[in-house]
This record gives sequence, C-alpha cells and structure tokens, in this order.
Amino acid sequence: MRELIRRKNSTQTAVRPNRFEAIAVRVSMVSIIGNTILSLLKLLAGLLAHSGAMVSDAVHSASDVFSSIIVILGVKLSARASDREHPYGHERFECVAAQVLAVILLMTGLFIGHAALEQIRPGSPRQPAVPGRLALLAAVISIVTKEAMYWYTRFYARKLDSSALMADAWHHRSDALSSVGALLGIAGARMGYPVLDPVASLVICVFILKAACDVFRDAVRKMVDHACGEETEQAIIRCAAQQPGVLGVKQIHTRIFGSRIYVDMEILAGGKISLEEGYAVAQQVHTAIEAGFPKVKHILVSVGPVLEERR
Repeated sequence: MRELIRRKNSTQTAVRPNRFEAIAVRVSMVSIIGNTILSLLKLLAGLLAHSGAMVSDAVHSASDVFSSIIVILGVKLSARASDREHPYGHERFECVAAQVLAVILLMTGLFIGHAALEQIRPGSPRQPAVPGRLALLAAVISIVTKEAMYWYTRFYARKLDSSALMADAWHHRSDALSSVGALLGIAGARMGYPVLDPVASLVICVFILKAACDVFRDAVRKMVDHACGEETEQAIIRCAAQQPGVLGVKQIHTRIFGSRIYVDMEILAGGKISLEEGYAVAQQVHTAIEAGFPKVKHILVSVGPVLEERR
C-alpha cells in the first residue's frame, strides 16, 4: 500500500514571508541610511585631507547603498507567494540578489585596485600626496560604524537564514577591513611614506575581491539543489520514527531550495492497516516535521507496508 501526502505549509507561507520581508527591509534601510551618511563623510574627508585611500573607501561605502537596495528587491521578490509559473515559490530570487551583490563588489574592487596602481606605477603623473589628520579620524569612525553594522546585519541574516542579508553583512565587514587598511596606509603616509596611501587602496581591493568571491560561491551553492546536512536529515528521521504507527523510515531525500527545505520520505507501517489509517499516520508525520522544522516548506510522505514475514 502506498499513501501519498502532499501539502504545503499554509501557515508558514502566509505568515513567515511577510515577517521575513518586514525584518529584512528594516535591516536594509538601516544599512542604506548608515552607508549614505558614512560614504559622504569619507568622501569629504578624503578630498579635504588629500587621501586616495579614503576616497576609495568612500566609493566602497557608496556601493553598499546600492547593494542594500538590491537586497530589498531580492527579499521582496523571494517573499512572493507561489503561483502557476512558480509553484515552488520564489526563494531563489534572493540568491540572484546575492549574485548581483557579488558582481557589484567585484567591480568596486577592480575600480579601486586600478586607481591605486595608477598612482603607484613609476612615472605616473598622479603622485600620492600626504593625507591630513581628518582622513585618520574618518577611518576610525568608519571602522567602528561598519563593524557594528556587520554584526547587526549578520544577526538578522542568521535569524532569517537569508543569503542576501548575509551577503550584505559581509559587504559591511569588507568595508570595515578596508577602513583598517586605509587607516594603516594613511598613518604610514603621514609618517613619511606617501606611497602607503595607494598601497592601502590595494589592500582594500583584495578584501573586496575576496568578499565578492565568498558571496558568489555561497549564492551558487544555494542555487544548485543539494541535500541538507547529515545531522538535519537524521533529526527529521528521528522525528518521523517517533510518531505513532511508524515502524521505521525506509528512505529520505532532502533538498535545499533557496533558504527552505523540501523533504521526500517513505515511512513503514503495518501491512494490514487500512487506507484511512495509513493516511492518518502519514498526516501525523507531516504535521510533526512541519512543527519541528520551520525551514521545511514542502513534505511528501509515502507509506509502505511492513509485511508479516519481514518482521
């Protein structure tokens, strides 16, 4: 006997996306406001203090503003309910947003690196100048602010399991690290080594490029169907096996779709139970997994008989 239970989590699809979207948008708006103020501050400080590293850091912060806007768009699209053309939902739009962020990071890093190399190369008309104290102050403010924004965004990215928000968090962290490089370069330039200012821009470039690769790799991993970790699968199996009427779990297949989990499993029940009883057992398994694993969006439960001779 085989009984199929296929039902979407109507409670989660109706409530969770709205809550997810509201929190993600709020976090992104904090990022947009903070980065706008910070990029203007660093740009002004870089121009007044004649620091190429601080101007590069300002460009990096400005790119964060655009990345946060893309996060909002990605989150809004991923939170849309399933429709006829997208019966499994829109969660992967969030991964697309993360990939776009990675491209923005990559382009920002290459731009900063190219500008720094132009100043460093022999015979360049753009010789580095000695930066003023204002650039040092702006670097310290940037480090403290961006590190705080990183932890704030990271907290909600983990809470919502959002790849786009996590990409934005790493964008903040890369900006904080780039400001550390800018601080060291500006300090070295003021101590008599002007070339250290564009060298700091190169360090910033490296951090940005690494962040871009990490964000893109994580987004691609979530775009390609792959199973949950062994620990999660075993926890789901234990949950199913503990339900009344379940004699065992024959097999389980899981896959991650964006930030949600899809489960296909076959449980074993008594060979002489009725169709109605088999349905009730499968329904109980479905409800228990749904309640115990909020990230599970879709469950398919098959019921197979355990024949007398197999006992």
